[in-house]
Amino acid sequence: MPDPRIKNEEQYEALVKKGYSKEKSARIANTPDAGKKGGKAKPYEEWTKEELQKQAAKVGVKGRSYMNKKSLIESLRDN
Repeated sequence: MPDPRIKNEEQYEALVKKGYSKEKSARIANTPDAGKKGGKAKPYEEWTKEELQKQAAKVGVKGRSYMNKKSLIESLRDN
């Protein structure tokens, strides 16, 4: 029986099978643009260290001021 709180049940099930938690799967499946390709942002490797630090601050990465560019990229991808 489908859950009425999940907007995109098919995507939700695929994410759970992929290993995402039920909470994260539901959050992704309920976003208005779920399943659509992302924006046109350049890959992190092309960002400056300052741009990476600003993005890390935006998402709450701790210790970002001590990280080098490679560590910032890894932290942003793992976040």
